[in-house]
Amino acid sequence: MLYQTIDILGTIAFAISGVLVAMEKRLDLFGVLIIAFVTAIGGGTLRDLLIGNTPVGWMHDLTYVITIFISVVFAILFVNKLKYLRKSLFLFDTIGIGLYTMVGVEKGLEAQLLPIICIFLGTMTACFGGVIRDILCNEIPVIFHKEIYATACILGALSYFLIIQFPVKDEYAYIAAILVVILLRLLAVRFKISLPSIYGKQSP
Repeated sequence: MLYQTIDILGTIAFAISGVLVAMEKRLDLFGVLIIAFVTAIGGGTLRDLLIGNTPVGWMHDLTYVITIFISVVFAILFVNKLKYLRKSLFLFDTIGIGLYTMVGVEKGLEAQLLPIICIFLGTMTACFGGVIRDILCNEIPVIFHKEIYATACILGALSYFLIIQFPVKDEYAYIAAILVVILLRLLAVRFKISLPSIYGKQSP
């Protein structure tokens, strides 16, 4: 039940972040819907294809498609309430990567994969919907900047495997790992923490 709830919440968060990007680019209604859809299910689709889980998850359960449609309608109706579009996008995107990181880890565990592969799958699930979204919207994906993005997902997933070594309920470890991803991303942006540049100092 916890896993399904997290999955749906992640779908909502990423669908809304897709709507915000699409509307910022002033796409038409169909474009907004497509961007929301690929943002919400892109990473999970790639993950399922890699582990041989076909047809992929959202094709089995219309709950995801319905959730995306409802999220799109909600975001369009209330977009004017989101006064700071970039801040809203950042918030929903951050929540989404936290939730989806652990969804991907859980899928890897179900497939009885090694922890390192589960971490990889979690990061892919969290990041690649946003990668597809940004590419379609003619933006350089955030994951390819020096910002702490995929790194937060990796560390959050790693924290899950560290926490479960202690006598802690799996559900608590699951939620704690999600919070680690979200907090790392928030702190990195708040204090302008980034990965070292390989290019040295650039002239303005």
